[in-house]
Amino acid sequence: MWMLPAFAAESPQTTPGPGVLIQLVPFVLIIVIFYFLLIRPQKKRQEEHQTMIDALKKGDDVVTSGGIHGQIADVRDDHFVLKIADNVRVKINKSAVSSRPAAPAEAK
Repeated sequence: MWMLPAFAAESPQTTPGPGVLIQLVPFVLIIVIFYFLLIRPQKKRQEEHQTMIDALKKGDDVVTSGGIHGQIADVRDDHFVLKIADNVRVKINKSAVSSRPAAPAEAK
């Protein structure tokens, strides 16, 4: 019978590959990078937005996420009543308020 040289030779000693922990390092680094570049800043913006919404009171000027400018006429548990013109009031969710407009600069 024919014997192939590959079967006849002994297999050389192989060194073990990198450990499991070394293989996990790139994945851990990616998760850390995502946390500091994406998750943490977004969470901070959400907290600032919630603080701004909690501080709003009757008479404050606001801008909704749809771009409507108005003045808060009433504050309820889950919504605001927004005055957008004379005798025009709109009920909006608190989460729809995107910002407070900047105070107008004083004329010199």
